[in-house]
Amino acid sequence: MEVFFYGLFMDEALLAAKGVRPGAAAAGFVEGFALSIGRRATLVPAAGRRAYGAVMTVTEAEAAALYAEDSLADYRPEAVTVETMDGGKVEAFCYNLPEGPGAGTNKDYAAALLAAATRLGLPQDYLDEIRRMAGC
Repeated sequence: MEVFFYGLFMDEALLAAKGVRPGAAAAGFVEGFALSIGRRATLVPAAGRRAYGAVMTVTEAEAAALYAEDSLADYRPEAVTVETMDGGKVEAFCYNLPEGPGAGTNKDYAAALLAAATRLGLPQDYLDEIRRMAGC
């Protein structure tokens, strides 16, 4: 069964290298969340905020296999409503950390997120926010 999968770092080549063959990606956002980058990245509840990313289809088995990797095993699926840039709405799953991203920073990961967000054509103020987290 296919499900909608949402996140910012949805690089189709990276996912393909991990055996995930996603459907076409569409840029969008979820209301009431903010991107947080510590040692790892996650969305955290934040009233009045908006987190941007991409939504695509993957199979349940692909999503489960991807998040079974040791480095991703702490992430848990959370149901979100993605508003696509063309005005549509999609019910999707976003994998988030239950305790937040933790202390510290990961500038390399933030820089990779910035590159993905730029490719998606996300709003400049969101790119600036990620740029600040990356220390650029």
